[in-house]
Amino acid sequence: MLSYFFTVLATALSLLVVDLVVPGVDISTFVAALVAGVVIGIINSSVRPVMSFFSLPLTILTLGLFSLIVNGICFWIASVLVPGFSVHGLLAIIVAPIVLSFVNTFLTQYLVDRNPQLNIKNQA
Repeated sequence: MLSYFFTVLATALSLLVVDLVVPGVDISTFVAALVAGVVIGIINSSVRPVMSFFSLPLTILTLGLFSLIVNGICFWIASVLVPGFSVHGLLAIIVAPIVLSFVNTFLTQYLVDRNPQLNIKNQA
């Protein structure tokens, strides 16, 4: 449960960084970022696999570049569902999930390194 909290916190902080870096992404409050982090997690675990499966021929045809579009669509869906979180423009829809991924990976690794009890490898 604690690791889930840190994952959502890392995603929310990553979204705030995306808000600062990517024009076209607007997050009104930290609470909106937390809710968006939860919604993005739910969408990435439920909707994205289905979209990826059905878009597999296009992804193969474009040598994997269509997966960026799938990520952008999932990011946009989250912005539609969460009040206080909006995405405007094609550039923001494509670039924001990339920046979110890099920042989220960095923050998650930082939090896990600072809290060894969260590291699943150390629990074995």
